[in-house]
Amino acid sequence: MKRIITSLLFVSMSIISLSVKAQVSQTPLKIDLSVKGADVQPTMWGLFFEDINFAADGGLYAEKLKNYSFEFDNPMMGWNRVEENQANGYTYAMSYTVAGPNKKYIQLKRLNAIGTLGLQNSGFRGIGLQKGETYRLTFQARKVSGNAQLVAQLIGSEKALLGTAVQKQLTSEWTGYELSIPCSETDKNARFRLLIEGEGTIDVDMVSLFPYSTWKDRKRGMRKDIVQLLADMQPGFLRFPGGCIVEGFDLENRYQWKKTIGDMAGREVRVNRWNTEFGHRPTPDYYQSFGIGFFEYFQLAEDIGAAPLPILSCGLACQFNSGEIVQMGADLEPYIQDAVDLIEFANAPANTQWGSVRAEMGHPAPFNLRFIGVGNENWGPQYIERAKAFAEVIKARYPDVTIVSTSGPSPEGKEFDYLWGELKKMNAEIIDEHYYRQPEWFRENANRYDKYDRNGPKVFAGEYAAQSVFTVSPDNQNNWNCALSEAAFMTGLERNADVVHMASYAPLLAHVDAWQWKPDLIWFDNLSAFGTPNYYVQKMFSTNRGSYVVPVTHDNHSVSGQDNLFASAVVDTATHELIVKIVNTAQNSRKINIDLAGKFKLAAKGTITEMAADDLAVINSIEEPQKIAPAESEFEPGKKSLVIEVKGQSFSVAKIKIK
Repeated sequence: MKRIITSLLFVSMSIISLSVKAQVSQTPLKIDLSVKGADVQPTMWGLFFEDINFAADGGLYAEKLKNYSFEFDNPMMGWNRVEENQANGYTYAMSYTVAGPNKKYIQLKRLNAIGTLGLQNSGFRGIGLQKGETYRLTFQARKVSGNAQLVAQLIGSEKALLGTAVQKQLTSEWTGYELSIPCSETDKNARFRLLIEGEGTIDVDMVSLFPYSTWKDRKRGMRKDIVQLLADMQPGFLRFPGGCIVEGFDLENRYQWKKTIGDMAGREVRVNRWNTEFGHRPTPDYYQSFGIGFFEYFQLAEDIGAAPLPILSCGLACQFNSGEIVQMGADLEPYIQDAVDLIEFANAPANTQWGSVRAEMGHPAPFNLRFIGVGNENWGPQYIERAKAFAEVIKARYPDVTIVSTSGPSPEGKEFDYLWGELKKMNAEIIDEHYYRQPEWFRENANRYDKYDRNGPKVFAGEYAAQSVFTVSPDNQNNWNCALSEAAFMTGLERNADVVHMASYAPLLAHVDAWQWKPDLIWFDNLSAFGTPNYYVQKMFSTNRGSYVVPVTHDNHSVSGQDNLFASAVVDTATHELIVKIVNTAQNSRKINIDLAGKFKLAAKGTITEMAADDLAVINSIEEPQKIAPAESEFEPGKKSLVIEVKGQSFSVAKIKIK
């Protein structure tokens, strides 16, 4: 029996030993620091913003009230009539006698002085209120008759009164009013009431509620928590306003930047094209107030240190929808003029036509626009002829502005090949490629740009996201499998920085209760926001951009998936650091032995930031916002080497000072 036990023990220890060896395999790599590769563009890693998933109204834009100006097709959408405790009166939707973008207002008529009468707004799937926060209520009003007054209330989800303010005196002319409402409790699903007290009739319009605490404390500003997540990424650019929303489902519905600037009363509210786009997530209450318009996009880009990249309609509506087209010649000229005027709005002195508009909005200095996109996911000869017309005029007026062209909605196929061929003939500067594919595609295509023409147009990886199921599925998840696969793909983008000049995940934002498309980089509800695993992958690249690429090889080949390993490396000349990015898609841990060639001296210690999970299906959530997130530790290098142990199914960024 003892011999059997001893034999079994020997076998067990052998199995454990073999298991340990299997779990921590060793992989030799080489980095030659004497070989300076391609420069990494300051714009390499950036942000793609589109108003989908309630990303603007109900999200980034801190406005609490839906349909604040009563300009939805149904002017009462978002509002409910309140008539309680024997109150007697009426509410009417009224039209202004003078035509303009702001067409409707509401009349409140009170016939007795008892009970509660007025309007209630439910916000965007509820109104998020914070205890101790003070809210700024602004509105337009005029007294029509009687001596009634207006009372504003914050009502909790359990119907408790959380805050109130009163406007007693009203004039008989349209006048702007402002009230402050302190809030006594935190509530994610609160309501707002505007009530008429006493007898009489009052007209109201532009009823708006914001926290005083917004990004940079701007009046009518943006949510601090969401912008902070964007700023933390240190993005190289901000692309706006989309996306398919640029094109519209028809040309009337396209994004028109001139209608999104100036005073809010002059911004024309429009139905959002995503409100009925997906049968699995219909959102008929999804409109655009344009509280975030082109001025605010430029301002946001400036705030977070990102180069602005506006995309404009080229005269083609979405070819998946109506495919409506503007004829060449005189009909297309207003579209081209919009592009020229936008550059003037962004860059020209304050004494020019459009520069003066920018200055009047509070920004006399130029925004330094260096890029402009013509079209989004358009294809066919009709796109090429319009792209040529835009380029001819833009380059004649503004030769230093780089034009971004589109390669259509797919990363391969007949239309993709046709557009690339024609755009090369045009000497296109940057071509926008989009990829929404499953995780395997991203791992298999990490070497996509290794064989691209080094002297041809540069690439903007403008929209990409791994799909856990398949594109346009409500079951898609922002899981670690997707994020890890994106990290593998991104090492290929970085390795080919001489070809790829810009890259951005898409879409950027989504409301947990009001989304249309999954997956998305950042999710939020009415009170908080969190980054997905994909967000942290993007952040680990963008905050470790570096200055130029150095080659990472295994057996004299780039490390792009052999034995489930992906790697790239850069040198940062500002911080004097070598930065190595390693993706291990295998389940087992491994030691990475990196031999360093060249003349250099290493610091005594380096840092490694790692994300890893045994479960590829793990996700973050409102309840567990950092279930998977980066963790940092230190490592000690050899004299001429780095020895880094990486976990299974991990993405690691190793940094060390070099001289």
